[in-house]
Order: sequence, then C-alpha cells, then structure tokens
Amino acid sequence: MAKIDLDSLSIEELAALRDGAIEKLAEKVAARQAELEAELERLAQYGRPVKKAPAAAVPKTLKVEAATRDNAKLEAAAKAAREAA
Repeated sequence: MAKIDLDSLSIEELAALRDGAIEKLAEKVAARQAELEAELERLAQYGRPVKKAPAAAVPKTLKVEAATRDNAKLEAAAKAAREAA
C-alpha cells in the first residue's frame, strides 16, 4: 500500500480519506460477519444449536456515518463563511 503524506492533504481530502476508510472497514466487517455466521451454521450440525450474538458493527457504523455527514455539513458551512468574509 502506498504511503500517504497526511500533512500535505487538505481538510476535505482528509475527510474523504476518512469516509473511504470507514466505508471499506464496514464492508470488511460485514463480509467477515457473514463468513463467521456461515461457519456457525456448518458447525451447528455437529452439536447443540448455537446462539447468535447481535451484530454490533452495524449500529456503530451508522453512528459514524451520521457523524461524518454532520462533520461534512459543518465543514461546508465554515468554508462558505470563510469565502463570504
């Protein structure tokens, strides 16, 4: 993976990088969770039924995405205020 010079990025570029990282992480968590659930189903045939734990990744992801949207709105408003001044 290529190194990124974070100091040289603008706030908008850093925010976009963060959003991309959050999205990619959510995809990987969902894929891994699906793999583990499939494995539990395969293993369940050998013993007693397995209780599934509720997925904690989705609500956290939704909260992070909501915060990201709020931050983007604040950044856009601040930028507009700076340009107007």
